[in-house]
Amino acid sequence: MAKRSAAVLGAGSWGTVLASVLADNGLDVTLWARRKELAEEITRDHCNSRYLPDVRLPEPLRATDSMEEAVTGKDLVLVVVPSQSMREVARDLAPRLGKDTLVLHAAKGFELGSLKRMSVVLEEELPMAAERIAVLSGPSHAEEVIRKSPTTVVVASNHPSVAEEAQGLLINSYLRVYTHPDVIGTEVGGSLKNIIALGAGLSDGLGFGDNAKAALITRGLAEMARLGMAMGAKPITFAGLSGVGDLVVTCTSRHSRNWRAGNLLSRGLGLEEVLQRMGMVVEGIKTTQAARELAGRYQVEMPITQELHAVLFEGKPPRKAVEDLMARGKTDEMEEMLRGSSGPTA
Repeated sequence: MAKRSAAVLGAGSWGTVLASVLADNGLDVTLWARRKELAEEITRDHCNSRYLPDVRLPEPLRATDSMEEAVTGKDLVLVVVPSQSMREVARDLAPRLGKDTLVLHAAKGFELGSLKRMSVVLEEELPMAAERIAVLSGPSHAEEVIRKSPTTVVVASNHPSVAEEAQGLLINSYLRVYTHPDVIGTEVGGSLKNIIALGAGLSDGLGFGDNAKAALITRGLAEMARLGMAMGAKPITFAGLSGVGDLVVTCTSRHSRNWRAGNLLSRGLGLEEVLQRMGMVVEGIKTTQAARELAGRYQVEMPITQELHAVLFEGKPPRKAVEDLMARGKTDEMEEMLRGSSGPTA
């Protein structure tokens, strides 16, 4: 039997780690990086010093800055780029994609402007592969997976055989992969949890303690589920790995970019200074913009998202945002959890 092969598009921390997982699983893997010097470092020195310092990568793993070289003849193309780059990368991929290639993405966010989920963007740009697209999500910090800490994730697809094929390529002794039929819920949960993680970092930075964080996570999960169900997701999805699982790990871990960004905001730094200090994409920031618009489109109440938007883009002091959340009118918890959950599907 011929050796299976894969291309991973995106050489940030998560893309590099997923390429390493596939290499560990015996696949012939090529990692695509935008910068030639990064591709050369990965191939020559077996490291990614910017995104994964002090980590040695599997020696069979090689990288290139040529999209054509990376994807030609591959059985799997795994796209791990920021959500706002997804359409551009998909357009570059389209003329080079094999007719039977499986396409899996691990991006978390919505496209600004169109407010489309990433699988929808891929379907539009890769119509020839529309029935072979899946999404990877779940609580999975790259810094832990690369050290082979036990991790569980989900692969969701509208086509069970596609999810099962991706599962078979990724699963191993330290990465357990479940299949899932709810693409909408998986993508919505994986995207919106970054907003709540911004809030968790902000709350911790203000010194509000564990009670506040527990409330934020719980009420944040309710917001995620309300919008997700309005968009057509299954409620039970938000009780799983791509919902509460990803939410908890992103709100509580020192590895979380979104938590760190929220923590910087709590110190009074402006958005531009926060981004400059982070030096990498913080998906929750643009997701907050998109989610606020989606809440309006689907007529769903998302007070945490609304207040974070005011902090990020309207100059509202973080402490005032928390005060306003606490001062909201009296309501019933179950009534509020369900409010706005019966909107149109998309």
